[in-house]
Amino acid sequence: MRMNQPDVDVIRTAAYEVFGADAVVRLFGSRTDDQKRGGDIDIHIEAAPHLATFANRIKLDGLIWRRLEEERKIDIVVAVKDGPRRLIDTAAIRTGIIL
Repeated sequence: MRMNQPDVDVIRTAAYEVFGADAVVRLFGSRTDDQKRGGDIDIHIEAAPHLATFANRIKLDGLIWRRLEEERKIDIVVAVKDGPRRLIDTAAIRTGIIL
């Protein structure tokens, strides 16, 4: 995984603040591959239906941007926990790393 621990802590803490302690927070995409370089930060969140909203996704994005020490491109995908799965949800769950 190509993320340092302070950044992982920022993402995980912010996600729990917005989506609750029961949320599942995963890193997926190129940052999970130690052989690659660069790339954006792809985050997949599974949250309770009443919390898995677009407004909360935007809120999380803002929190992470303010708390990380340098600017990074971040993509956040939010899914309803135990809800229907899209292809991106399936891929993130299969290949992602729980933070």
